[in-house]
Amino acid sequence: MEPEVGRDMHKDAESVWEVLADGWFYPLWVVGATHMRDVDADWPAVGSRLHHSVGVWPFQLRDHTEVLDVDPGRRLELLARAWPAGTAHVRLTLQARGPDSCHVRMWEAAADRPWRWIPDWAQAPAVRPRNAECLSRLADIAEHRRHV
Repeated sequence: MEPEVGRDMHKDAESVWEVLADGWFYPLWVVGATHMRDVDADWPAVGSRLHHSVGVWPFQLRDHTEVLDVDPGRRLELLARAWPAGTAHVRLTLQARGPDSCHVRMWEAAADRPWRWIPDWAQAPAVRPRNAECLSRLADIAEHRRHV
C-alpha cells in the first residue's frame, strides 16, 4: 500500500494553489492543526514557516511547518512538525485536468528517527485516512470559497 492519496477537485489548479499559498487556511484543511498563530510574509517560499498549534484545547502545543521545496502552482513540499510525534515530510502535487478541474496528490512519510526507518508501505495505513480527509477539506475550501 502506498502512503500517497489523490483526489479530483472540481476547481482549476490555480484556485487550489491559492488555498495552499494562503497559510492562514492551513488549520482548515490539515487534520490536527488547530490554531494558526502567524504566517511568514514570504509563504510559501523555501524556508518560510507557518506557526501553528496542534492538539485540542487546552492541550495544544505550539509548532511550525516549513517549506522544503516549491514549484508554484504545481508542487509544495513541507516539513510538518507535530511534537511529540516528530516531523513528517509532506508533498502535495497539482495536475490540471481541464479548465475547471485538477487532480491533487498528497504523500507523507515520517522524517525523524526511528520512524523514518519504517517503510512507506508500513506507514501508509496510518497516514492515508488522515491525508484523504485533508484533501477532502482542501477540496471543500477551493470549490466553495468566494473571492472577495
